[in-house]
Amino acid sequence: MLTAVDNPGPVDKTTIDVITLPDRQRRSLIQGGASPRYLPTANGTGHLVYINGATLFAIPFDLKTWSTRGSAVPVVDDIAHDMLVGTGQFDVSRGGTLVYRKAIGGAAPALTLQWLDASGKREAMGAKPAVYRDLSVSPDGSQVALTLLEGASQDIWVYDVRRDAMTRLTFGGSIYRTPLWSPDGRHIVFGAIGKGMYQIRADGGTQPQPLTLSKYLQYPSSFSPDGRSLAFLEAAQVQTVPIEVQGGWLKAGAPAPFVTSGSTEGAPSFSPDGRWLAFESEQSGTTEVYVRPFPPRSSESGGQWLVSNSGGSLPRWSRNGHDLLYQSGDQIMAVRYTTNGDAFIAEKPRVWMTKLGGLAALWDVMPDGNRVAVAAAAGGTEAPRQEHEIVMLLNFFDELRRRVPLGK
Repeated sequence: MLTAVDNPGPVDKTTIDVITLPDRQRRSLIQGGASPRYLPTANGTGHLVYINGATLFAIPFDLKTWSTRGSAVPVVDDIAHDMLVGTGQFDVSRGGTLVYRKAIGGAAPALTLQWLDASGKREAMGAKPAVYRDLSVSPDGSQVALTLLEGASQDIWVYDVRRDAMTRLTFGGSIYRTPLWSPDGRHIVFGAIGKGMYQIRADGGTQPQPLTLSKYLQYPSSFSPDGRSLAFLEAAQVQTVPIEVQGGWLKAGAPAPFVTSGSTEGAPSFSPDGRWLAFESEQSGTTEVYVRPFPPRSSESGGQWLVSNSGGSLPRWSRNGHDLLYQSGDQIMAVRYTTNGDAFIAEKPRVWMTKLGGLAALWDVMPDGNRVAVAAAAGGTEAPRQEHEIVMLLNFFDELRRRVPLGK
């Protein structure tokens, strides 16, 4: 039993399907649902439970015919869930105990925009608290591009630091993610659900225009300093694509994979000289930060260096020196590096910032390299404790049989 979806998006567009392994027959059971579980609440039959939004639904399910009966009934209405792909944070034991993470009002916690320096000093920006998903600082440090979640819509906004004003660039036509500034600051590239990557003028004077086409969500991550290459993420794999400017717009060439290890990769980031690409990878079994030369060498010639030493993600290069930064837990680590021809030489990681503001904090390095822009809980603290409340319901099978009778 599985959740079927062509692209991450609203859960109402997903289906719950069942596949019989012996004959590979596939059948759709539910329109609009995610995280299905079959529960053996009776001999030879039972219930199918699934989530839509924060609500857990149950419907009788017959194992002999692989079909549902009757109508789905809501049984729990406060389950935490991923607002992008709809998956729920719950599970049910064989003995009939339901455990789930409680959603507070069904909404993600609001974050505030802040400045944070290496000494731990925080300074709030003027933007109102909101559910921010992504954050990217402009090349001159005067603006911050953001993804802002409002209801079921995720749109791209720009916060102007000098004017203390927010400007909206997209208007609910899709779910947009990971805005990224071009090196000259004229364009913002972003991912669009089921459409690849789009671009828009940073001043908001135009409608979004396609940059690449893909049925998957592509996450733009880093431009090379000369703007001629763009590193992005598609299906958990790092790729790069050549970029040129034509008629005032960016034009993409043919994408090519950068890492072919088969492991989950992410967050590629070009070095200030464009010769190296840092990225995160799970190839060791733990997410760590690695560096490879750009353009990539053949696999036979080697050329990969491990930078982090106890877990790391989201690498970012300091723009005014020889430091590679990355996140480890709630800290930002810094690694001094040098190069010797085709060799990348990394020193021992050191703590650069001791408290970023929670594991869900978003951050990007300012051009001066002395502080970061961060979206985090107010005051830099973790989300309120009730956001992580775990609920256990005993005898859940009995409750299902009472509220959703199996019938004959």
